[in-house]
Amino acid sequence: MDAETRTATPDLGPVTHRVAGLLDGITDDLLDAPTPCPGYSVRDLLGHVAGLAVAFRDAARKELGPSTDTPPEAARPVLDGDWRTTLPLRLDELASAWRAPDAWQGMTQAGGISLPGQVAGAVALDEVLIHGWDLARATGQAYDADEASLRVSYELLAPAADDPGSGGMFGPPVPVPDDAPLLDRVIGLSGRHPRWRAGAREGGGGSETG
Repeated sequence: MDAETRTATPDLGPVTHRVAGLLDGITDDLLDAPTPCPGYSVRDLLGHVAGLAVAFRDAARKELGPSTDTPPEAARPVLDGDWRTTLPLRLDELASAWRAPDAWQGMTQAGGISLPGQVAGAVALDEVLIHGWDLARATGQAYDADEASLRVSYELLAPAADDPGSGGMFGPPVPVPDDAPLLDRVIGLSGRHPRWRAGAREGGGGSETG
């Protein structure tokens, strides 16, 4: 990988750091609250994020095995009792693993699917970004994302808007005005309504396993 390609490689650090920063605002009484992912509570979504952090970390390292070959829908996410300590560490490891140039080269595996490393890295970033938004909305916290990360997610999700029959990565895209903030447009492409609030549950939500 040449210097130009390496410079263009996304850094997952901003989104993993942002999501880790939400954890202090998730009190135990919020763990059973609904999220924009239908059928998933905050507890379930935290367990899902923890699992995908390990899976995509191992995908970056090309350490293929149970963590990378198991589809996310194979089992209900289980949240570790010490998640407040382990989840930030897993997110840090995820970002660190994708800073290795070799992570973006060749083929790897995640969720039981073989895919190019450059695609897997973009999917990993997008998963954390979108689920960070889910957790923030479900727990009443503010959420933002850096523009570089949003651009990666937008480019990954946008093709689904041109092919409604594909269903999208998370669910059918929700229409959002072209002049809306980039975060809102990304969230719409993920199958969620940007104005979703716990209790109101307005608009779409996305799949359980996304």
